[in-house]
Amino acid sequence: MDLPFASRETVRVRCLGSPSWQLYVRMVLDPSVKALPRKPASEAAGVAQSPAPTPLAVKEPAPVVALRRVVVARQLLRAGSLVTADMLVEVDQPATGLDAQVLRSIREAENSEAVREIAAGMALRSYDLRRAVLVKMGKTVLLTISQPGGLAISARVEALQDGRLGDQVRLKNLESGRLVTGVVTGPNSASGL
Repeated sequence: MDLPFASRETVRVRCLGSPSWQLYVRMVLDPSVKALPRKPASEAAGVAQSPAPTPLAVKEPAPVVALRRVVVARQLLRAGSLVTADMLVEVDQPATGLDAQVLRSIREAENSEAVREIAAGMALRSYDLRRAVLVKMGKTVLLTISQPGGLAISARVEALQDGRLGDQVRLKNLESGRLVTGVVTGPNSASGL
C-alpha cells in the first residue's frame, strides 16, 4: 500500500505478483464521528495521570471504487483531424457513470478521424471517431509487395480512389501505367495483393 498522490486522500493497494493488480481507495475523515474516550491501564490501577489524548475514530472503509481503463485525449482534437497515438493516453477512471461506448485501448482509436471537437482530458467514445481516409485519390502512395522469407519490393504509385484502413484500392504504376490493387495499411501506404 502507498499514497501515490500529494492529496493523501487516495491509497493505492497493489499486488506485483502474478496476476498483478491494483486498486485505488479514497479515504475521507468524517468530522461528525466522535471517538469514545479510553481509560489508561494506570488509571484502572488507581494511579493519577494527566488525561490521555482522545484517539481518532475509525470509520468503516469507503466502498472500493471499480476502475476502468479508458482512452483520453491529451490535447484538443478538432473535427476532421487525423487521430494518432501521441494525441492520446490510457488512464484508469471510476467505472460508475462511464459511457458503455468508451474506448479502452489506444489501438481502437489510431488512424481514425474525429467526428466532432473533443476537448483535452475527455474520454473518447466509439461514436466520436470514424475510420479516416488514409489514401486520397490523385496522391502518391507507397505500395509494398512482400513475399514470405523477407523479400519486399516497394514502388511509388498513384491512388485512383480514396481508401480507409483495410480497404482495397485501385492504384496506377507511374512508370509503366499498369493498374494494380492494394490494401490500405496506413497514411499514404498500401500492400499489394
